[in-house]
Formats: sequence, C-alpha cells, structure tokens
Amino acid sequence: MKNLSWLIILGVCLAAAWHGEAGDTDEAPMAETERQSLYSAIQGFVGSWWNGSDLYPDPCGWTPIQGVSCDLFDGVWYVTTLNVGPVHENSLVCSANPVFTPHVFKLTHLKSLSFFGCFVSPRQNPVMVPPESWGNLADSLESLEFRSNPGLVGQIPSCFGQLVNLQSLVILENGLSGNVPPNIGSLPNLKRLVLGGNSLTGWIPDSFGGLSKLLILDLSSNSLSGPLTSALGGLTSLLKLDLSNNLLEGKLPMELGKLKNLTLLDMRNNKLSGGLTRSLESMCSLQELILANNPIGGDLRILEWEKLQGLVALDLSQTGLTGDFPKSISKLKNLRFLGLSNNHLGGHISPELATLPSINALYLNGNNFTGELEFSKWFYGKMERRFGAWDNPGLCYRTESLSTRHKPFGVKPCQEQGIVVDKPTSEAKLGGSRVGQNVHFMASLGCSRHGGGYYGFWGPFLLEVAMLLLIVVKSC
Repeated sequence: MKNLSWLIILGVCLAAAWHGEAGDTDEAPMAETERQSLYSAIQGFVGSWWNGSDLYPDPCGWTPIQGVSCDLFDGVWYVTTLNVGPVHENSLVCSANPVFTPHVFKLTHLKSLSFFGCFVSPRQNPVMVPPESWGNLADSLESLEFRSNPGLVGQIPSCFGQLVNLQSLVILENGLSGNVPPNIGSLPNLKRLVLGGNSLTGWIPDSFGGLSKLLILDLSSNSLSGPLTSALGGLTSLLKLDLSNNLLEGKLPMELGKLKNLTLLDMRNNKLSGGLTRSLESMCSLQELILANNPIGGDLRILEWEKLQGLVALDLSQTGLTGDFPKSISKLKNLRFLGLSNNHLGGHISPELATLPSINALYLNGNNFTGELEFSKWFYGKMERRFGAWDNPGLCYRTESLSTRHKPFGVKPCQEQGIVVDKPTSEAKLGGSRVGQNVHFMASLGCSRHGGGYYGFWGPFLLEVAMLLLIVVKSC
C-alpha cells in the first residue's frame, strides 16, 4: 500500500509539472519583429487574408496559422516552417498574383521553406526568385523547395551556395532557365538535390563531385548538354541518379563504377555514345539501369551481366547495341523488366528467360534474332502483350498446342519439318505472306515437326492398307 501511495503522489507531481510546462509554452510570447515579418511575408503570397483588424491571430499559440510551424528559442516563439501552396494539407493557399516579399528573409530561425503551385502564370504574372538576401537564412535553413511553379522564371540564384546548412534543395517543374550555379556543389550537408523539369542549360558542374553526402541527384527533363563529368564518381553516398531527358553526350564515364550504393541510374533520352563501360559491373547495389534512346552502340556482351544480381529493371532499348543475346542476362533472378528492343542484336533468344521468377515484361522486338522461340504456352499466357518479339524476320515459334490467344504477336510459325527461318527473305522484309501461307497450308494437312512431317499424318492409314493387302494375298 505504501508503494502504491508513493506511485500516486509521483504521478500527480509529474502531471502537475507537465501541465505547468504546457501552460508556460502556450503563454510564451512571440517577438514582435518576428510577428510583423511573418505577416508581411504571408500577405505578399496570399494577399489580404485577414479582416483588416490590427489583432492578428497568434501564429504559434491557441490559433495557429495553416502552413506555419514554430519553436521556442530562449522562451520566445520563432517561425521554423513556412509552407505556401497545397503541398501539405495545412498549407497556405496562394493568391492569384503572389509577390515574393523580402520580409521572409527576416525569419532568421526558418528551417523549412516551400512553395507549391503558387506562381502559376509565366505570362500574366512572372515572378523571379530573389537573387539576394538568402545568406540571412544561412544559419538555419535546412530545406528549400519550389515545386510546380511555371510562373517562377529567371535563373537559380548563385547565393543558394551560401546556405551551408541546407540538406534538401528541390526546384522541380518550374520555369527557371540558365546554367546550374557551380557553388551549389560546395554545400557540405546537401543530401537531396532535385532540379528536374526546368529549362536549365549548360554542363553539369564539376563541383558536384564534392557533394559526398548526397543521396539523390535529379537533373532530369532539362536541356543540359556536354559530356558527363568524371567528378560524378565522387558522389560515393548516392542512391539515385536521374539525368534523363537532356542533351548530354559523350561516353559513360568509368568513374560511375565508384557509386557502389547506387540503386537507380536513369540516363534515357540523351545523346550518349561510345559503348557501355565495364565499370558498371562494380555497381553491386544497382536495381534499375535505364539507358534507352541513346546512340550508345557497342557490344552488349561486353558486360558480365550476372554480376548485377540486384537488377530489377534493365532498359537498353534503341541504343544501337550489337552482338548475340548474352545468356548471362538470363541469370538475373530478380529481373522484372527487360527492354532490348530496336537494336542490332542477333543470335538465339535464351529459353532460360522463362525461368526468371519475377519477369513480367520482356521486349525483344526490332532486332535480328533468329531461330525458334522455345517458350511454353504457360509463359505466353503469363506475359500476354508484355512479351514483344515482332520485327525479327528470322524468328519463329512452334505451332503445337498454341491457341490463337497464346501466339506471340507479330512472329511467324516455324516452317514444316523443323526448318527454321534463319534469314529473312525479301518478301518477309516487305511483309509478304508466302512463307506464312505455306506454313499454314502444311499445318492444315496435319504436318508438323514433332508429328513426323508428311508421314506423321498418312502413316497409320498406309500401314492399315498394307496389312489388308497382306491378308488377301495369304488367303489366296
């Protein structure tokens, strides 16, 4: 009983102490300069959102403002988060003609600042990112985001390089242009850099190689040009690298092999050439390798693909690759998507692809593959239209036990007596149907490779006639 009494007393004391702290927090003041700076900044973005009274709501007390978060510093409230636009459920809503006021730079404890869908009219109300004063937030700002603001024009301010505590810089799908400021590469704590979906030009700065803590780099959907810098090999912590949909050219740098932690490498839709680099084999964590629509060229067999056992998606479509189909690709047990379409690949397609436990999309169309497809009816049924092998004139499939539903689209049946079409005729190239007609005609007679050809159909009948003749002769 004594122990129980002590526990009750202790609980009452803790509750009282907690209530006292909570009450002190609710009653904590906010610096007047902070309050005025906040309201002036908000007014520029969302317009006259209050009723004109001098009694503004308390942004950090009993009546908080949407999109605003605060924290206590030395017993006084300061703004730490300002979200403008519907990026979060409780964010502020922009006015039709928002203005970027300088008062936001007086919020010296601001850790997170974001604008989503706020500056939407590049013609009627274009707004530029202020080129100065960002250094006022250097000691506090950790996250800065501009998302889906087509009316946000001009260049990325070079003074972003002063935000030494910045961990996340997201400038996604805006109307920004010009070069990427090289001094962004000097931000020592940056972990996420997303500049995709703008109109940025010029080369990727060599200084980016110094971002040793960077986890995500997305420069996709811009107009970046020039060769890939070898400094990318310095991004040793990188998990995702997306440079797709640009004008990048030249060879894949060997230094990419240093990115041991990389899980996504997406460089589709560029002008890269010079063949694959064997250093890709060193990227043991790679799950998605997307290089489609680049004039890369070279031999697909240059890599020992079985070393990339983590691959889930491999897309090398329309890259000008040559060589026979490498069986080592059939050993990638985690592979779900394989795209090799519209290249100059030849040889036979490995039937071991059907044994991959996770494969659900396989595109081999538009090549020079030859021979017979040795896949089962079950495999064709599983893949359906996600299996592409059309436009390979020397390729054919077995007709036995395959219904119309399971026939590989655009592939012709193999010829009679097991003769496989290895080289396309001129009629096949022009879409002629003579070969196909002959195959269908012989198939209608019951002739097939495994049925013994012509005698496979007439054999039993002729044997019965011979036995009857033999009986008649003996009876005579």
